[in-house]
Amino acid sequence: MLRPVSKFEPMMKIDTTYLERCIAALERAYSLLIKSEVDTIEYDMFRSASIKEFEIILEQAGKLLRKALKPYFHSPKEVDRMVFKNVFRNAVLRDLITDEQCERWLQYRDNRNNTAHDYGVNFANETLVFLPQFIKDSMDLSAVLKNQNDQ
Repeated sequence: MLRPVSKFEPMMKIDTTYLERCIAALERAYSLLIKSEVDTIEYDMFRSASIKEFEIILEQAGKLLRKALKPYFHSPKEVDRMVFKNVFRNAVLRDLITDEQCERWLQYRDNRNNTAHDYGVNFANETLVFLPQFIKDSMDLSAVLKNQNDQ
């Protein structure tokens, strides 16, 4: 595992509180969604809440992972300039996530980008299919980020 560039520069504490709250909200919304009858207002509400939390978590994951990567680079600006996908690819190089997890995060991002202007049923249904795995991956990433605070 590659270590941070500077052992003398303290690592910025990564606050995962908001990410964890969003994951909990997604879990709750999704569990209520699958218990709801399709074509009801409740189903639509929980589907919308699930999709919104998915989007928020996706952005938070990238933002917090950037913070975790900064100590591994000579310049924080280098990390700031990375596109979302490269943030996750670099996380693999630093053993923060696995190749498989990275591939899934890239798929989540592709789903979000490909359907960014389609907030209809197609976008929701495509996204709902992978929410159980997304929730697990989000929890795993949150744990990794919290662990970075202990190093």
